[in-house]
Amino acid sequence: MRHFGKFSIIAAGLILGSAVLPVQAQDDYTVVEERIRELAPNAESVAISETPIPGILQVQIGGDIVYTSSDGRYLMQGRMIDLDTRADLTEQAKATQRLDLMAGIDESKQITFVPENPDYELIVFTDIDCGYCRKLHEQIAEYNEQGIGIRYMAFPRAGVGSPSYSKFVSAWCADDQRTALTDAKAGVDPEPLQCENPIAEQYQLGIALGVTGTPALLMSDGQLVPGYVPPEKLKERLDQMTVVAAD
Repeated sequence: MRHFGKFSIIAAGLILGSAVLPVQAQDDYTVVEERIRELAPNAESVAISETPIPGILQVQIGGDIVYTSSDGRYLMQGRMIDLDTRADLTEQAKATQRLDLMAGIDESKQITFVPENPDYELIVFTDIDCGYCRKLHEQIAEYNEQGIGIRYMAFPRAGVGSPSYSKFVSAWCADDQRTALTDAKAGVDPEPLQCENPIAEQYQLGIALGVTGTPALLMSDGQLVPGYVPPEKLKERLDQMTVVAAD
């Protein structure tokens, strides 16, 4: 259960407000926004838009997506699925949101393992001490052979100031970042170093994108794939995505 102020949003449930409010004119979401901000007074952003279902609105509260009735009385949390197309409309909205958050990201702040003329490039949020992150990195040459470029961004799961965070800072500050990161993922603690670095910023960005564990693979369409995917399986998945997008 996730708490927003004095109310709670229950997965796939409904919350009844304290008063019946009139239906809003199309594109007038004032009452809905007021009700949402009562629930989440500290939300940095609230974005409201139509859905394919008449009378149901989509509401983005920071990194979360919920749904409300157009009169602001009912609130729902869960996934919206188009059963005709099998499209996950909630995930599509989150993917768009992720792409917006990633717009303008400085690629020079990533530690990259990208082959010449890659077929695909994806961002991988990684933790130096994560077992499956290490497994992925052990196969970095195989990913590259499959035409997949890996662009690492930091997500020390234990948070800013943790040992994993400090190791990532040291790897970033090393003269040879790629070697330092590779050694660290092999269990060799890097020489402690300090410099201006993007590690905390990337960790916070990962949280905003919905990263909850590592590795987390961010695709070019904004899809976030949690967990380790073997090189050949990842290539198959990326190829399939390309076919679907072409259709």
